[in-house]
Amino acid sequence: MLREYINLQELEGKWHIILTNFPMWLKGDKKNPNFNYKIAERDSVMGLIDEVKYKQNGQTKSINGFDKPLNIENTSFEWRGNGFLLLLSSKWQILNVDSTKQWAIIYFESTLFTPKGYDVICRDTQPSSLIMRNVEEKLRVLKINDKLINL
Repeated sequence: MLREYINLQELEGKWHIILTNFPMWLKGDKKNPNFNYKIAERDSVMGLIDEVKYKQNGQTKSINGFDKPLNIENTSFEWRGNGFLLLLSSKWQILNVDSTKQWAIIYFESTLFTPKGYDVICRDTQPSSLIMRNVEEKLRVLKINDKLINL
């Protein structure tokens, strides 16, 4: 687990999923998934409003929730859905974030509805070959041998 402190402001904004093994993104009917984070307070806890956006049948869809930090380093979170998704939650953690905060590797635990897995997220929709080489090297260092698909 990453022990570096991450300021929540460094996570704010849009992150594109560039590599994944998450079945929801690999089925092919949901395109261009991205995470959109905004700092907010909920129940006296500073965390992230989490809006997952994607295209399906030409329309933009979203899944909304709140990410509550589970450690002081802001590297481990519990997501809880909004509205009818309020009963759903999942835990995820940042395994690596590059020094420029342009890409990160996250791990999500399994839930009743989803398997465990990994996403590589990036500020750019089309990351440079240098970023991709750095991601591949970090995946090797972290011994992540799961097959991640390029989106």
